[in-house]
Amino acid sequence: MTRRFLMLVAAAGSAGLLLGALGFQFFVELPPCPLCIWQRWPHVLAVLAGAVAVFRPAPIVALVGGLGAAASAAIGFYHVGVEQKWWLGFASCSTGSIEGISAADLLNPAVDLGPVVRCDEIAWQFIGISMAGWNVIISATLAALWLAAALRKA
Repeated sequence: MTRRFLMLVAAAGSAGLLLGALGFQFFVELPPCPLCIWQRWPHVLAVLAGAVAVFRPAPIVALVGGLGAAASAAIGFYHVGVEQKWWLGFASCSTGSIEGISAADLLNPAVDLGPVVRCDEIAWQFIGISMAGWNVIISATLAALWLAAALRKA
């Protein structure tokens, strides 16, 4: 397997995770909490690294992709800890806070504020592992794949 192939597989994994998250959000109607959103952004970086790898599969590009996947795994691990009550999450996503919403919007029945999505509640799980937990597992695997690509000889 070439470095480029490994990088493209890892980038495709990040793209798959992003598409899965969006699918749960829009088709299953599970709105994301703030930590869920934070876990998505590093995968965007990994997908962009994969796009660069099509033309320039350099080790530094693989390291950037790996950094994205590893960052998402780290945020996901923090999120799992919040879900499992191992530590407290941010007050803005663990207390049902209305911080940042104007009084006018709160009093206006025509304004749809959407549901308050808490980071410390598990919205969905499969075989006892939450979506954040699956993100940790898959993102860590993708980070290892990116690292293998960076270490692979061209």
